[in-house]
Amino acid sequence: MKKITILGSTGSIGTQTLDILSREPDRYQVEAISAGSNLELVIAQAKQFRPKTVCLATKSLAEEAKLHLPKGTNVLYGNEGLIETAAATDADTVVTAIVGSRGLEATLAAIDAGKHIGLANKETLVTAGHLVMRRAAERGVSVLPIDSEHSAIFQCLNGERRADVKRITLTASGGSFRDRTREELQGVTVAEALNHPNWSMGAKITIDSATMVNKGLEVIEAHWLFGLSYDQIDVIIHPESIIHSYVEFVDHSIIAQLGLPDMRVPIQYALTYPERRPTPTESLNLAKLSALHFREMDFDRYPCLRSAYESGRAGQSVPTVFNAANETAVARFLEGSITFLEIEAVIAKVLDQHQATDVPDVQSIAAVDAWARTVAANI
Repeated sequence: MKKITILGSTGSIGTQTLDILSREPDRYQVEAISAGSNLELVIAQAKQFRPKTVCLATKSLAEEAKLHLPKGTNVLYGNEGLIETAAATDADTVVTAIVGSRGLEATLAAIDAGKHIGLANKETLVTAGHLVMRRAAERGVSVLPIDSEHSAIFQCLNGERRADVKRITLTASGGSFRDRTREELQGVTVAEALNHPNWSMGAKITIDSATMVNKGLEVIEAHWLFGLSYDQIDVIIHPESIIHSYVEFVDHSIIAQLGLPDMRVPIQYALTYPERRPTPTESLNLAKLSALHFREMDFDRYPCLRSAYESGRAGQSVPTVFNAANETAVARFLEGSITFLEIEAVIAKVLDQHQATDVPDVQSIAAVDAWARTVAANI
């Protein structure tokens, strides 16, 4: 029986992971779950899956949860509780599905404890890819991608020599506003931005999809996951989200991974690799689909993607600043204090004010992250 811990159990990835686990109860055991403030849902999850440990955002939420959780459940809270949840259980695999850079310390703690990582938190590699991948190699644990694009690349590379890879291409849906010009983005609402045409995701990642920041984060993540230069990583808009990504080899052969847009497929593959198991998803019928469409990436239309490439190439502290500025700007847009187009302006202004520095440890990353958030909050 495989033992699983889920960090971020009440979010989109977390709930879909639990859906996968619920279908084979004799195969999986949920060791621990963490959530933010969705008390009602985490209590329901704990009653269904009986984890040994539950972690919540604050002490008051933890105290309230204790009144409703199964007897004997270990209840933790805050960042220290999250780190303990990640590292101090008998889990074989830790699924890191927390949105944003908050998952970094917990992910590193899980790696240090010898847990394999199912990675859905791309910001962890964006801000600290050099630390995470080196630590995973030293501890002999695997970092298996859950993002559909990175799972696709991972599958396409199975059995292939990395030296034979010419380039990889990450596909992008184009987000909520893919058919609008920049002029038509003036005054768009939060509700419009959250209306993704293909995927059901959390608010932050849906906004990131609309600005193309999400794809930029995935480019930086792919650099660390697959050891490729930024010149070997392309992005193309593919509105149907059927080809999840593809690899071109030096002989110009291309291998792609296809499927209907359902995150339960890459989630399950990360949990069962190298085995494949049946999933509760539908088969892809290409004849019924009849056509697939593609558009070349327009970096003038999506300047945040250009900023992501530039940040990745600059390295050192710059990707951390890019990510922190974006997280702050998206939060400000969601609360209504800036417009949609001002997200990219905030990111650009923070990057302009930053001088790249080395970030050799978590403490230095945290300091740069805090600086970028403060600047982004005051622009």
